[in-house]
Order: sequence, then structure tokens, then C-alpha cells
Amino acid sequence: MVIRRDWYLQKLIERRNNGLIKIVTGIRRCGKSFLLFTLFQKYLLKDGLRQDQIIALALDDEDHIALRDPDKLYAYLKSRITDTGIPYVILLDEVQFAISEAESKKGDSVRLYGVLNGLLRLPNVDIYVTGSNSKLLSKDVLTEFRGRGDEIHLNPLTFSEFMSVYEGSKYEGWNAYMLYGGLPQVVLQKTDEGKRTLLEQLLKETYIRDLTGRHRIRNKEEFEELMEILASGIGSLTNPRKLSDTFLSVKKTKISNETVRNYIEYLSDAFLISSARRYDIKGKKYIDSPFKYYYADLGLRNAELNFRQIEETHIMENVIYNELRARGYAVDVGIVGTFAKNEKGNNIRRQVEVDFVCNKASQRWYIQSAFALPDREKTLQEERPLLGIRDAFRKMIIVKDTAMPWYTEEGVLVISLYDFLLDKDVMK
Repeated sequence: MVIRRDWYLQKLIERRNNGLIKIVTGIRRCGKSFLLFTLFQKYLLKDGLRQDQIIALALDDEDHIALRDPDKLYAYLKSRITDTGIPYVILLDEVQFAISEAESKKGDSVRLYGVLNGLLRLPNVDIYVTGSNSKLLSKDVLTEFRGRGDEIHLNPLTFSEFMSVYEGSKYEGWNAYMLYGGLPQVVLQKTDEGKRTLLEQLLKETYIRDLTGRHRIRNKEEFEELMEILASGIGSLTNPRKLSDTFLSVKKTKISNETVRNYIEYLSDAFLISSARRYDIKGKKYIDSPFKYYYADLGLRNAELNFRQIEETHIMENVIYNELRARGYAVDVGIVGTFAKNEKGNNIRRQVEVDFVCNKASQRWYIQSAFALPDREKTLQEERPLLGIRDAFRKMIIVKDTAMPWYTEEGVLVISLYDFLLDKDVMK
């Protein structure tokens, strides 16, 4: 069964021959290799390239061990470019294997980037690479390519991509998606037991092993406990100090703020978690701390918690956040000051939260995630933060209900979670 990734495939197509190295990043096992080696290569052949014009190498393949030396890799690729009068496309998978162990320990990958930048100077060569994000980190990519890198971030399957291969109703699909997430390998497993087992194996043998090995984390148990705390508190405001206090009060373990901060950075660089900053909407400025953290894949989050704590309200918020990021929006947590009456009837100023402030180019949306709006009082409660914003950008409340989209008396769009996730044009 083939899972189509049309949106990302189109991004690769639009970037053809743009003079940059296209770098596909993303969480391990989210489908980077399949996108490049299957979907994109199929498109290239259909578009008229011959097979000998496509130089595709998977450097994690044991057959290509010799080519992991950057000098030998460069010589091999140059030997395959036999005609300067025709275009060639180079597809390299898992390029971190071309970084020697010594270079990796020093954080030095200059030789590899020198090879790729050298090939880029050839006028008839177009280059695409993927890399293990435990070694080819997000913050390193564009820096190391010296302005010649063009990053395309690949996410796990969105709900609409998931439903394109799911055999069942969208309601059944939602239950499966919020439990097992959107990693393609997991989605294609036939049984619940198979999905759980694979997620547990990937978490331990791929993600945690990669991160603890790369960063030489001595106390693996401590690192996993932090992952568990973050997984348990998705969508909650926190910071390293609060997390350090949690370790002391709950785990009876002392861990420094700096260590917690480092662990969070490792998880973020590996794309396992993402953070949303607080933004003062009226003051038009960011508030440094605390943050909200969300998991890139809910299956991994649930596996970290042994499939306990499946609180649908928090999971729904995490899914909406991931969907907005996948659609290309920068997402913050909004803070807006409003006035409310206290018990004595006096007006007092207080801050209320807008779940998501979403920006893309000139577009902005303010969005609330509400599991249900059973009555007018609850609707007003969810509306209140949105109505405290005095600008003309659009406002939306997303609910689990399956009702048709409707507008409140104040002009706020109320839309079903299913309509929001399955209709990519709803925010246009």
C-alpha cells in the first residue's frame, strides 16, 4: 500500500534546479527515504529523465560502506556524471554515514559538506539529501551548507493523509490516529498489537538510543523520565525550573535546570518535540518563559506512557498544533489582557490565553481548541479570549462535535475537528 505525500512531493518539484541543496529533515521513520527514493524518483522518471541520470545512494546500506568516506563518495559521484550536456539528479539517503566517527564526536562534518557543496558547483547537477536527525541536526543544516541549503521538513502523517489509507469511518480513524499516531510504518501494521510493539521498539531502539548515544547521556533513566514528564504534560505551560522541581517532588531526584534545558534541546533538535512560545497579542512581544511542548507523533508519546493517560482534550490540542505546523504556520500561544468583574462587582484586569496564534506570510488566525460547546455559557467562555483581541484577523473555535460550521453572534467561526483536519482549504 502506497501512502501519498503529495504536498511534500510538490515542494520537491517546485525546488528543482534552484541552485541549492535540498535537505529533507524530519523525525526518524516519518517517510523521508520513501519520499525521495520512491515518490520523487518515480516523478523524475515520468518527467523524462533516464534511470542513468538519477544517481541514488542509500548510505546506510551495507553494500555502500566504502562510499561512506567523503573522498570516495565524491569520486564515485563524479564518475557517474559522464555527460556535461545532460542534467543529473543526485539522491543521497542517510548522509550522516559519510561523517567519520572521529568527525562525529568532534561535531565536525566539514568534509561531507565540502563534497556536497563541490558537487553543487557543477551546472548540470541537482542535489537532494536526507539525514538522520540525531546526527544531522536541524540547527546545523543551513549553517553547514553555508547558505546553499534549502530545508524541507517532513512531518508524520497528518490526519487527512492517515485517512487516505485507513479502512474505516473518520470517527474510527480518529480513535486509531490519536492512539497510534502517524508514523507510516506503524500505520501500515495490521493489528493493534503490531502497532504497539513497533512503537515501543522504535522509541527505545531508534530514538532514545540515538539521542543518548550522540549526546553521551550517562543517566539514561533520568533522560527517559523527562520524556515521560513532557509526554504527560503536553499542552501545559512549563519551563526547566518547573520540570526540575517536578523531578524533586515526584521522582525524588535532583536534576539541575541546565541539564533539563539540555535534554529538551536534544529532543527538539531531533524533532521529537516542538515548543510554542507565549506571545502578548496587545503588547506585540514574546514572553520568554514558560513554553508549551507538543509531541511530533502521538504514537510515540503514548508509547512513552505505556499507552496510559489518553486524555482526548490534550491529544486534540496536540493534533491541531501539529496540523497547523504541517500547513506551514508559525504557531504561538497567545496572551491577551481582559477585564472581568470580581465577587464584589469591581472590574479587574486579568490575562487569558488564546490556544494558538498562527502566522503565515500576511495571514493570521486566532484559534481555540474546545472539546465541546454544550451551552451558551461554555461558548462565551471559549470566545472571551478571542473577543479581547482588537484586530481584524480571523478567529476560530475547533470542537470535537460533528456539526456543520457556524458563526457565533460575535463572528467567530465554530468548526468541527473533522472538517478542520480533512479540509486543507478551511483557512484560506
